[in-house]
Amino acid sequence: MSDLTFNKIAGAVLATGLAIVGLRELSAGVFAPEHVEKPGYAVEIAEEGGEGGAAVELLPDWGTVLPTADVAAGEATFAKCKSCHNIAAGGANGTGPNLFGVVGAKPGSHPGFAYSAGMTAFSGEHPQWTYDQLNEFIKAPQKHVVGTKMTFVGIKKTDERVNLIAYLAAQGGALALPAPDPTRQPGAAPAATPAAEGAAAPAAEGQPTATGSTAAPTSTAGGPAGQAPAAPGAPPATPTAPAAPAKK
Repeated sequence: MSDLTFNKIAGAVLATGLAIVGLRELSAGVFAPEHVEKPGYAVEIAEEGGEGGAAVELLPDWGTVLPTADVAAGEATFAKCKSCHNIAAGGANGTGPNLFGVVGAKPGSHPGFAYSAGMTAFSGEHPQWTYDQLNEFIKAPQKHVVGTKMTFVGIKKTDERVNLIAYLAAQGGALALPAPDPTRQPGAAPAATPAAEGAAAPAAEGQPTATGSTAAPTSTAGGPAGQAPAAPGAPPATPTAPAAPAKK
């Protein structure tokens, strides 16, 4: 290969490289990438309830749902929690506290675990983990207890939470099962409004009234017995004296 041929090939390769670099710089100037502050994907989640939103979710009727809950399914759901929690009796704490006997226990009270300030404050306001409190915490931990160390996003399906709570209750739980609550059933009718305080029923004929006097008997026409009702607009009748006895 002659020097002239080699120079032609080298020049072509060099020109091609320069063209590629120039096109890349030109493209970067025209199509400038927009860098986000924090990598990730924005996921839109519709809030429950609120104006124009979905209906507010009823709290479960624990007296009805727990006896029929699937404890085995709850144990399977607990697999999501095993990376942080131990549920064996006397088991060690992990990233989160041991959960044996958590149902009915005082929040933030398991020995040997350093709870967050948020959970400590929550413990001061709530004497025990009730079914309702556990349900709301498992649903959205950081929303229910602001400042908690628990970064788990929560379990959104009600049936999964019910089964999980039934499983937790079976592991040393000390909270009694409440009676069924008809007001928590879907489509339950509103409770009857009680009568106004202080409203008294009319006294029966001949029975003492609230002031201690006896109610006078009334005729079916609305006036005292034995007296006909006065005509509209007529002056009140003047009582007449009794007739004198006839002389013998």
